[in-house]
Parts: sequence; structure tokens; C-alpha cells
Amino acid sequence: MVPNDFPTIVDAPTGWKLFIKRIRQQKSLVFMSVPFLIWLFIFKYVPLWGWTIAFQDYKPAKGFSDQKWVGLEHFGFLFQDKHFLLVLRNTLAMSFINLVLGFFTAIILALLLNELRKVMFKRVVQTISYLPHFISWVVAASIITTVLSADGGVINEILMWLGFIDEPILWLGKGEYFWGILGASEVWKNVGWNTIIYLTAITSVDPSLYEAAEIDGAGRFKRIWHITLPGIKPVIVILMIMNIGNLLESGFEPQYLLGNGMNIDFSENLDIFVLKYGIQMGNFSLSIAAGMFKTVVSFILLFTANGIAKKLGEDRLF
Repeated sequence: MVPNDFPTIVDAPTGWKLFIKRIRQQKSLVFMSVPFLIWLFIFKYVPLWGWTIAFQDYKPAKGFSDQKWVGLEHFGFLFQDKHFLLVLRNTLAMSFINLVLGFFTAIILALLLNELRKVMFKRVVQTISYLPHFISWVVAASIITTVLSADGGVINEILMWLGFIDEPILWLGKGEYFWGILGASEVWKNVGWNTIIYLTAITSVDPSLYEAAEIDGAGRFKRIWHITLPGIKPVIVILMIMNIGNLLESGFEPQYLLGNGMNIDFSENLDIFVLKYGIQMGNFSLSIAAGMFKTVVSFILLFTANGIAKKLGEDRLF
């Protein structure tokens, strides 16, 4: 009996020949990618050697061979530390809010922009929505702080004028408001930029489908629901998988700049935790253990999301 993998074995050399032929045809692109691969190896893979510090009672003054190995002691401390669990809660909550708000607002804005027929108005809206993305978080945080200020802030003034509140609210002074403020700030800053890939995907949808649907009497909403959204579904799934893989990457700059002593129980995330323990307190082993935990969980989430997409028959990363 011929084994099931016999055709694969026979075709393997042919596959390699085709691969080598394609490499030769695209050798200019290969040479262009070499500097990036070197950069990736030096700055992304070589530093992984530093993960060994997470298993040591690391002291900077000592050599590597003189460090005391403590195994999983720092990881055990992390999961017994109430402060770390609080930080983990904040990270997951802020990431989930950013994921949901960022995803839906970007898709909705892309659909709305695609439906605009006046080109000049469409370009103006796109430009206005893109601009905040190019503002640094230092400037953006200053704008947000001013807008939310209890002393003449625009938000408080409008709410008092409408009669919703009787006196100004110290928005950044109450932790329970921080997640909502961060989510709204991320949408304001990045929604325009996030729509670019969806608008590009929409342009690849066959225009004849819209014409046929319009002839059949389908309205604008039905065309969006039955043609546009299914047409960009592969892009949505791929981006969803990538965002789930980054679920523990809730950011650093906005939390660091908008956070303060009054909202720290809601604003501190894993990145700030690593900075605090590693740089400010000098506990490098604990900070690297926390960072290593974040990276490993991100890999697990990425592969899990990709596996679920594969089982459901959807497009996937690999």
C-alpha cells in the first residue's frame, strides 16, 4: 500500500526548487529585508537572554556566574501579591475596553466614510479624524487634562450648562472614571488611523455586487450588511486575532501621563508595574518575571485565537 504522504515526499524537491526559484526572482526584496532581519535578531531575540534574570535573585553588582538562582520564586510571589493581581485586573479591563471600542468605532467610521458621496467633505472628515494620531501622548494628555479640568474644563462647563451636574467633577481624581476616560481618549486619538485598513479593504469589494444589489432593490443599509461587511470579514478576523494576542498590551504613555495618586488603583497596568519595580525599586528579577508572564500569555492568546478561527473555518494568521 502506498502511504498517504507519498505524494508529498515525491513533490518535496519540486517544492524546494520552486521556492529557490522564487527567491532568485525576488532577490532584491530579500536583500532589502536583510537589515530588518538583523535588527530583529539583535534587538528582539538576543535580549531574550535577559529572561534568565527572572529565575535569579539578581544583583547588578555581581557577575552572571555569581548570581543566586531561585527558580520560580518570583513567579510565585507575583501570583500571591494582591497588588500584582490588581494591576493585572486593570490591564485586562483597559485592554478589553480599548479592543471593543477601537474595533467597533473604526469599522463604523470606515463604513460611514465609504458611504459619503461628496469627495471634498469625505477628505475633510478623514483628515480631521487622522490628525490626533500624529499628536504625541504628552500633548494629548495635556489636552485631555485641560478638557476634563474641574476649573473651567469644557466637559464640566457643558454638563453644568445642560443641568446634568450642579458642580464640577474632578474626573481624573476618581478612579472609577479612569477606564472610561482612557477608552474615549484612545478612540479620539486612533479611530481615524484605524479606519485606513478597513477603507482599503472596502475598495477591494467588487463594485458589480453593489450594482446588482441596487437593481434588486436593496437599500444602503442592506448593501452594507450583505456586501460590504462580508467583503471585509477576512480583514476583521485577522485584526481581531492580532488584537487578542495583544490583550495584555494596554499601553504605557496614557496610563503614565493621566494617572495620579488618586486614580492609581485603576490606572496602573503591567508596564507601569514593571517600570516601578525594575527602575524605581531595583527589583529587576520581579519586573522581568512580570514582563515574561505578559509575553507568554500574549503568545498563548494569539495561538488560541488563531486556532479558534481555524476551527470555525475563518481566515487566520497561520
